[in-house]
Amino acid sequence: MKRAGFTMIELIFVIVILGILAAVAIPKLSATRDDAKVAKGATELSTAIADMAAYYTAQGNLSTTLSDMTNVSFSDNTADMNDTTTTVTYEGCITLQPIASDDNGTVNSGADGINVQYTAAGATKVCKGIAMAASKITGVSDTATDANKSHSFGGSGVNWN
Repeated sequence: MKRAGFTMIELIFVIVILGILAAVAIPKLSATRDDAKVAKGATELSTAIADMAAYYTAQGNLSTTLSDMTNVSFSDNTADMNDTTTTVTYEGCITLQPIASDDNGTVNSGADGINVQYTAAGATKVCKGIAMAASKITGVSDTATDANKSHSFGGSGVNWN
């Protein structure tokens, strides 16, 4: 007589093996998703600062609307980036604020740079990863402290007539 089907022991072994594979694969999938978010965030943050620098170089000032300078999404894309009291956040823990100063450290009439501030308190794993991955831009190391870095776009005061 020919046997058709599997025994109960065989089915249990298959289920146990599938369970072990799932237990190993699911955390790896989650970590891969976080890594992708970190890579995307670091790229977007670097792109946004480069876009703002390019806009400042072309126009001689920062825009009164953030979305005019970059397509990267911040907490308020309509923010006036020529006003030094404006702050916008990226991923809830990286803050960009326009700054205004000349070579002597005195304040000018409009913004000519960006201060990037990373707030470590309460930051998510993804946000910490973005700050570490974009450390050359943000000036943040892998420590748990807050850090900031200013990027001045002007400097020489060259006027084109």
